[in-house]
Amino acid sequence: MFIVFHYPVLANGQPLKIACVGNSITYSARIENREVNSYPAQLASLLGEGYDVQNFGVSGTTLLRKGNLPYWKTEAYQKAMDFRPDWVFIKLGTNDTKPVNRVFLDEYVQDYKDLIASFKELLSNPRVVLLLPVPVFSNDSTGITAQVVREKLLPMVREVAYDTGSEIVNLYNLMIESPELFPDKVHPSAAGAKVIARRVSELVRMQIVGPIDFSSYLPKDAIDFNFHGFQGHDFTFRGHNAKIVAPKHVAVGKPWIWRSRYWGHEPQLEIALLERGFHVVYCDVYESFLNKEGLMIWDGFYQFLTKAGLSNKSVMEGMSRGGVYIYRWAAFHPDRVSAVYADAPMLDLKLYSKGTAHDFPKKWANFKTVFNFNTEEALAFKGNPLDLTEIIAKGEFPMLHVVGDADEVVPVLEHTALFEQKIKDAGGSIRVIHKPGVNHHPHSLANPRPIVDFILQAIK
Repeated sequence: MFIVFHYPVLANGQPLKIACVGNSITYSARIENREVNSYPAQLASLLGEGYDVQNFGVSGTTLLRKGNLPYWKTEAYQKAMDFRPDWVFIKLGTNDTKPVNRVFLDEYVQDYKDLIASFKELLSNPRVVLLLPVPVFSNDSTGITAQVVREKLLPMVREVAYDTGSEIVNLYNLMIESPELFPDKVHPSAAGAKVIARRVSELVRMQIVGPIDFSSYLPKDAIDFNFHGFQGHDFTFRGHNAKIVAPKHVAVGKPWIWRSRYWGHEPQLEIALLERGFHVVYCDVYESFLNKEGLMIWDGFYQFLTKAGLSNKSVMEGMSRGGVYIYRWAAFHPDRVSAVYADAPMLDLKLYSKGTAHDFPKKWANFKTVFNFNTEEALAFKGNPLDLTEIIAKGEFPMLHVVGDADEVVPVLEHTALFEQKIKDAGGSIRVIHKPGVNHHPHSLANPRPIVDFILQAIK
């Protein structure tokens, strides 16, 4: 467990100073008893002794210098600078989406970089954290609009985080399924402020270790890329595309999650884990279904990652037919797995022999080819996850499945339900989150917090 409760003070015996910079959502003008119920006030209460949390929010302010009320020109901004904080949490941008301001959005990125630079130049050398805007539940284009926040503001904040190396917290997905927390569809209630305060307190209290330096392990032609505000490395490993994304700070234990298929699809879980100090990795072994060759490539990739410094156990993530990959890996290498998250997982490749939908005949033919099977041998294959449940259960790692109960591609009753019962009969630990009325897509959860909590508990 890397969230620890302690009472830190600086070397001079002074408490750590936290500056909360922002607009009305930070100031909490619409929250009753804001002195107690604003997110900065609740953050101070959660952190307790050893912290000095100050609210420098100003209602209606914009990050844009050309906005109708620039934060730059407020007395609060100067007070935040004079505070000489050790942490700065910035939550600005919602008001920049108003029609009067959005005409200047092309200048948002540079203005944000300049604001960050002004804080980083302080002698206190603060850790600067960008809070992604909370969701807006109003589609009124004459005011603050959900679409502009979602499609323009979020990518720009992530761009700024990447370019400046600033930390980032995704409040958007954390609250996207909680419209009840926004009485006026824009401003969080006291309960919503509590959600923000809890998430920020988790980051402040996260124990970290030094970074993992992959530079001497990556090939010279590796390409850096921006993964939602985090530093990624794209390269070729033994002829296969591979990726590593690093957190801003590495959590104690150097944890990581290994996505088996469909890089970048529904990435909210990976983003949440990056915020919590996990690395995210990927190695595409195509449609091998983790046959002997696929297992050997993944074994080499595992050796490469652990030699560089990652934990000797990873969280395995498999969506759809990625479920076959992660469970075959777990069956062959249970000592390398800390937990499994499977999303609408295929658990029996014989599914491809049924029907003609979804390119099943093509995939069935490919399965037979990569395993060098004829049809009779393919039908008799005993290397499916459904056939390996006793071995998997002996690995003693917890498993979580997220499934849509109306899945027509990978029917729950023929895959997860059977697998769940077999795992339980074999003494294994498995939990299933059901999404009523949901088909094969969308994968994951819009707010991945339940999956995150499962993973954090598993690696304690």
